[in-house]
Amino acid sequence: MKRTIAITIELAKNIFYFSFMIPSSFVRIPYLQMKETFLSILLQHGFSSEKANTCAEVFAMNSLEGVYTHGVNRFSRFVQYIKKGYVKVDHEAHLRSAFGCIEQWDGQLGPGPINALRCTTRSMEIASTNGFGCVALANTNHWMRGGYYGLQAARKGFVFIGWTNTTANMPAWGAVESKLGNNPIVIAVPYKEDAIVLDMAMSQYSYGSLELYSLKNEKLLVPGGFNSEGNLTHDAASILKSRRALPIGYWKGAGMSLLLDILATILSGGLSTTQISQLSAEHSVSQVFISIDISKLSHYPAIEKTIQQILEDYHTSIPVEEEKRIRYPGEHINVIREKNLREGIPVLKKVWDEICLIRS
Repeated sequence: MKRTIAITIELAKNIFYFSFMIPSSFVRIPYLQMKETFLSILLQHGFSSEKANTCAEVFAMNSLEGVYTHGVNRFSRFVQYIKKGYVKVDHEAHLRSAFGCIEQWDGQLGPGPINALRCTTRSMEIASTNGFGCVALANTNHWMRGGYYGLQAARKGFVFIGWTNTTANMPAWGAVESKLGNNPIVIAVPYKEDAIVLDMAMSQYSYGSLELYSLKNEKLLVPGGFNSEGNLTHDAASILKSRRALPIGYWKGAGMSLLLDILATILSGGLSTTQISQLSAEHSVSQVFISIDISKLSHYPAIEKTIQQILEDYHTSIPVEEEKRIRYPGEHINVIREKNLREGIPVLKKVWDEICLIRS
């Protein structure tokens, strides 16, 4: 637990492992090569040049910035979903209804990253006029890394809040059967030329992180879920088998997951976690994109200094482990990006071989 507190967020541990302790089973792929590979595969599967380039950019950038679980590691599954018809490459999100600062859109099962970027942009357009903009999106696909869209908005000066529901993969606290999704949420705040970005699931460990620990054959730092016998465990493989992840904060995370699902469902008019779970695979999810134009606030000129003061105080925190540095969410991404640009993106060799087979 102490080590978890010192590192601040689980993502930082995953980034550190891949970027500084690369096992021999990994290879490093240059960013441009990775993006070009994704691009060529997407073009082979019916994407227009523009859409293929956008999706390739999302997958490659997520990988470049250390979120491999929602970048290169998930690309093959994305292609599989295209082949199975869950992702409609030629479909686009369109406006269904609008009222005040809120719009409802239908994703038409189009590619999740394309739909998410469109709705993020639209929420900013509404906020530019009204100060606040909300786009609720039904019938879409996995957005991959939610923090990508938070960064896009925050770098343009907007506060961003977004979330998605998922298939049922987490039990309510005290329950046996999984009825909740781990429903990731993103909160991004512009700061200087970059952003502070919190991107987290409602489970103690995301399923991508559980797969990482299982791959490393390492025990989780804190219990991450339940095994098939219903006992809390540090063993990631057991949790992956049971599909019973542990809610963050126990009953608190379970409650927040429930409310995120309810809000995504009623605002978008889309499917709930219960309904998504009845499908053959996770698709047709519901998402919410909220942008706030803080430049319209009366004290806007003082906001950057206020954030700086908060972070300066935050950084004075004394770490439990002396060699650790307390970082705010997303602070380490720039370091990882630069290292991966220089040395290449670390990828499990069998994952990259699988992607190359799709291309051939």
